Amino acid sequence: MKRRDFVKGMSAAVAAGVLIPNPLHALGFEKVIGIQLYTLRDLVNEDFIGTLQKIRKAGYNMVEAAGYSDGKFYGYSPAEYRRITIDMGFFPKSSHSSVTVENAAQVAEDTSNAGASYLVLPSFPRENRTSLDGYKKAADDFNKIGEACRDVGLRFGYHNHAFEFEKMDDQIPYDILLERTDPDLVCMQIDLYWMVYGGYDPLEYFKKYPDRFELWHMKDMAGGESRESTEIGSGILDFTAYFRQGQKAGLQYYFVEQESFAMDPIESITKSYDYLNSLEY
Repeated sequence: MKRRDFVKGMSAAVAAGVLIPNPLHALGFEKVIGIQLYTLRDLVNEDFIGTLQKIRKAGYNMVEAAGYSDGKFYGYSPAEYRRITIDMGFFPKSSHSSVTVENAAQVAEDTSNAGASYLVLPSFPRENRTSLDGYKKAADDFNKIGEACRDVGLRFGYHNHAFEFEKMDDQIPYDILLERTDPDLVCMQIDLYWMVYGGYDPLEYFKKYPDRFELWHMKDMAGGESRESTEIGSGILDFTAYFRQGQKAGLQYYFVEQESFAMDPIESITKSYDYLNSLEY
């Protein structure tokens, strides 16, 4: 079987996205560890191919895009993006896009052609999150987008920040998104850092809403008042505890995503990779 065909058909049962089954050992992979390309957005925009080479050298073998526009990924057609990433040794598993109900069919088709299995909405406009009714409408739209994704074999996901945890009328808007969306159509890409930043414990959400968190975003939180994002293993988040509950959460794949750096970005992502690769749980 050709590598690209194998990657396209790789099952979501890849041991919670953490451990690789024996057939993939032939490709030299023991773990699937992904990175959201937004992490290196400036470098990616300056030199897409060269930056991917540096990411691969750091050890990562899965990417999540954040550069879809006008039917292209970082200026490449979906087929070109798929070929480039797979030929370089990556699984192009997921993509962040500003998908709406109106453009869902086209975005989903392009994302599928790019080799992805997931299409993720990274946020939604501020004017639509000023009331609980706005969140309810967003959830209903997510279900519709999820249907369009399902039609082309994709999973649709939503990525949280901290604003979803700011209570309205004594309710947590994020809970509305979870409870009003169909699990068969919508999964959550939990950003562990932002949930903790918003004042809530991922482990409690794993208990309350099992199997809903198929995708994870990984960045650590510095101690003290700043609470800046930092390299994984350098902060206060307990990733070992999170991974131990991965099966309950529904974890399939995870991606490093750091938003600011106190060191060279490539050195930073390498440090995060090395920590994740060393974890046993």
